Amino acid sequence: QVQLVESGGGSVQAGGSLRLSCAAFGYYYSTYCMGWFRQAPGKEREGVASIDNGSTSYADSVKGRFTISQDNAKNTLYLQMNSLKPEDTAMYYCAADWRRCVVVGHDYKWWGQGTQVTVSS
Repeated sequence: QVQLVESGGGSVQAGGSLRLSCAAFGYYYSTYCMGWFRQAPGKEREGVASIDNGSTSYADSVKGRFTISQDNAKNTLYLQMNSLKPEDTAMYYCAADWRRCVVVGHDYKWWGQGTQVTVSS
């Protein structure tokens, strides 16, 4: 079992930055896929970024602005968000799966409870 706990969300002005953290309890890194998702009001959940043995993938909407990383020693996943836009406003979730990201898609096994990010103009 893996428990995921997000933190670092909050309210910022457009152009600002936030760093989200996801602590994984009971997680032992090997070939696990971990990722960040977000869901805005009235919209479907969308994938933001993923990382798999150091290999990263990003949604087109966040490329060049967001960076996903992980500290294996701390079992912690991060999402550095720069140049934030109002359209980035959403609930952000971290997720993990024992499979490789290429076969996981959006069907992750474990999910966190989410942390709210609000970007104002």
